[in-house]
Amino acid sequence: MCAFNASQESPATIVLVDIIHPINTMANRRIYQLSHCTYLCEYHVVWTPKYRGKVLADTYIKQEMKRTFKQIAVWKGFVIRAWHVGDDHIHLYITIPPKYSVSYAMAILKGKSSAWIKKKTKKFPKGTLWERGYFISTVGLNEHAVRRYVENQSHHQIDLEQQHISFWSR
Repeated sequence: MCAFNASQESPATIVLVDIIHPINTMANRRIYQLSHCTYLCEYHVVWTPKYRGKVLADTYIKQEMKRTFKQIAVWKGFVIRAWHVGDDHIHLYITIPPKYSVSYAMAILKGKSSAWIKKKTKKFPKGTLWERGYFISTVGLNEHAVRRYVENQSHHQIDLEQQHISFWSR
């Protein structure tokens, strides 16, 4: 069973083939079980499009990105806890099963989302949509702080743009 709990959307429960079994712990946190292990592997991931342009600013593209991430999460058994698709970067707070390495999960997320969004929109040039690198950190006891940070990215974005405008208008 894979619980899907992304920002500001109603949680949906998606039944996989009884491979992953969530165990309720603490308030709103879960420990998951596979046949051979019990785990809580949560990560905060950030990556950007190539050349850091505001290519993700279109509402349709943001919706397609979220839909694509949901499909990948169901396919691979990831749990997306929060997300933000900004104009020039993406934040994910995600649980990845230990059978997948973090680099494999990132390759799948970036590779499939790039290919699928290019097929859907035809707005992007040839080549990869994403920059080569990414930022990743493990989420431990500061889970609430990371979730709030990811969910409030749009507010941070506006504040930074206003500061940038006020700096250059001097």
